[in-house]
Amino acid sequence: MSKVAFVGLGVMGYPMAGHLKGGGHDMTVYNRTAAKAEKWVAEHGGASAKTPREAAQGQDLVFTCVGNDDDVRSVVLGEDGIYAGMATGAVHVDNTTASAVLARELYAAAKENGLGFVDAPVSGGQAGAENGALTVMCGGDQTDFDKMSPVADCYAGNVTLIGEVGSGQLTKMVNQICIAGLVQGLSEGINFGLKAGLDMDKVIATISKGAAGSWQMENRAATMCEGEFEFGFAVDWMRKDLGICLAETKVNGARLPAIALIDQFYAQVQDRGGNRWDTSSLIHLLQND
Repeated sequence: MSKVAFVGLGVMGYPMAGHLKGGGHDMTVYNRTAAKAEKWVAEHGGASAKTPREAAQGQDLVFTCVGNDDDVRSVVLGEDGIYAGMATGAVHVDNTTASAVLARELYAAAKENGLGFVDAPVSGGQAGAENGALTVMCGGDQTDFDKMSPVADCYAGNVTLIGEVGSGQLTKMVNQICIAGLVQGLSEGINFGLKAGLDMDKVIATISKGAAGSWQMENRAATMCEGEFEFGFAVDWMRKDLGICLAETKVNGARLPAIALIDQFYAQVQDRGGNRWDTSSLIHLLQND
């Protein structure tokens, strides 16, 4: 078993760290709100630290799962960051959904300090984190991946090295692009069916078994029909992720015309107070115009 630190005990990080402790690893946690870390320790055992640097000292692996690029920098770099505390040969695994630019920046900083680094964003949402069934998309060196993969298996159903550093974040961007398009299409299809007076329970049960089937349809269609959105992956988070995707197009020249439009649809959901609604709330714009 490994000595592991987990920095960032949010909706995703809290259960992920719990699965690592349940896997038998020696755990130390840090959270910006100390009470959250103390609650985690009371529930799972292990130890809490006062700073990211303290959490990272003596660990084989340090996982981070925070909000955005600047949040990652704040817990990784500087005199109180994890890189100031990690020992030579330890590996930093960043589960945050962030930019590929940041991944390359952290990789360079890690190597300068004799550390390993893997960008490893996850997909599967809160339910996937709680069930230990996340998909982890990784970028980095094979040797670093080989050290982190058996440990990450504790909270994941699949852990894959896609390619060089940044590849994990780029793959997560592809993931979010596909999800946004699916949700918009599902919203329009359900709204069309409701307007047409169809029995949508029967419709979804039928088409979900064919080419139109998807995770979104299986898990969100019923609540979309009922106009229920107080759960799941928040609109604020999706807008953050789509912003990362759109920014990356300036680097690789890809065109994302549908995503640019859907991002603005999500902005309209935010204007309606739906910042924390599930991403399936796109249908609210169609049903309440």
